[in-house]
Amino acid sequence: MSFKAVFVAVVIATAFIVAALMINKYRPPSDTAQPSASFVKATGKCAECHRNETGAVVHQFERSKHAVAGINCLDCHKPVGNQEALDHMGFVIAKDGLTAANCAQCHKTEYEQYLRSRHASPAWAAVVGRDDFTAEQIAFAEKYHKGAVDRDPNALAMLEGPAATNMGCAKCHEIGRPNADGSIGKCTACHARHSASIELARTPATCGQCHMGPDHAQLEIYNESKHGVLFHAQHGSFNLSADPKALTTRDMPVPTCATCHLSGLDGQKVTHDTTERLSWWLFAPVSKQRPTFQSGQNAMKETCLKCHTTPHVERFYKEAEEVVVETNEKIVAAKKIIDDLRAEGLLTPQPFDEPIEFLYFDIWHYFGRTAKHGAFMGGADFVQWHGNYELLLKTVEMQEMADEIRERAAKGKRDDHASAAAH
Repeated sequence: MSFKAVFVAVVIATAFIVAALMINKYRPPSDTAQPSASFVKATGKCAECHRNETGAVVHQFERSKHAVAGINCLDCHKPVGNQEALDHMGFVIAKDGLTAANCAQCHKTEYEQYLRSRHASPAWAAVVGRDDFTAEQIAFAEKYHKGAVDRDPNALAMLEGPAATNMGCAKCHEIGRPNADGSIGKCTACHARHSASIELARTPATCGQCHMGPDHAQLEIYNESKHGVLFHAQHGSFNLSADPKALTTRDMPVPTCATCHLSGLDGQKVTHDTTERLSWWLFAPVSKQRPTFQSGQNAMKETCLKCHTTPHVERFYKEAEEVVVETNEKIVAAKKIIDDLRAEGLLTPQPFDEPIEFLYFDIWHYFGRTAKHGAFMGGADFVQWHGNYELLLKTVEMQEMADEIRERAAKGKRDDHASAAAH
């Protein structure tokens, strides 16, 4: 090799080294101020301590798909974006734990789909209102769910107090809580922190951590339905950890919550927007069709048709929607009792300060919702005894309370007149 060629090669190599040093200067501490990811993986430095300190998380991670794929602790725990950093035993990690921003490094599409769902900002705003969100976050959420984020705090939660709200409402609704780094929510609500499990997210009990109880009894309804009975009898033979984009009815011949609302089944589109296949606002006092009614219904029917014939699916939807319409009529009748009392000046404008207001709340928030969800999820007992029977009973009780309120008011006026006449 000539002297000229050697000189050129040295100059080029020097330029590469200088460029690398300059680029390295601007790399974040999470990349430069700690051992490399390959070193962490090869030596098991994180597991070396955590196997003794918090052994379960190490075992959970070692069984996960992340471990199989070669993901290591620092891949997830290093700070991203504007997350505050912490020097932890010589490693730079996110100080305040992980958020959806960390998961979005690899799962960007899933995160963007989730942001459009009611699991995101609307979930947290349903408890605390608008104040924890930036103007940009509110504007984004309002495009998809008008009035769901730009709203006041929940009146009932405010009356129950911060301790009850923190240990009650927030534990479910924080799935949509805004984080300090600008992201929304926590993926671990469904997937768990170190298991990062698809199987867990497909299991009905996972959704049932929040979707249960008198105001949204989806887990109880599912367990009563034929879908739930078959799942509990046969799930041992299912492939619950199948790749979402390759999931087939051979893997899961019986649906769970995720099958209907999220999964791609036999080629169907996968989504993390839990509202994409819904057609009615079933949670509302008086349910109306969503703006995406037709596309949502078409998408859900596509899932139903993986197992059922078209006549069966059409008949099921027709009967379920008839329950929604009739339930709406019963809620409207109950609301009229409240509205009439307010128009007559017999109720205060303050929410939840009179017993009849709690009774009306029970009617729409518990029994009305239950009847409608029961109809769309195949829970006959919830349509009838936990739904319509209670609707009828509580409305009769409500009317009796309204009559008593009017009678007390009339008696009060008579007493006042008598007292005035006596003087």
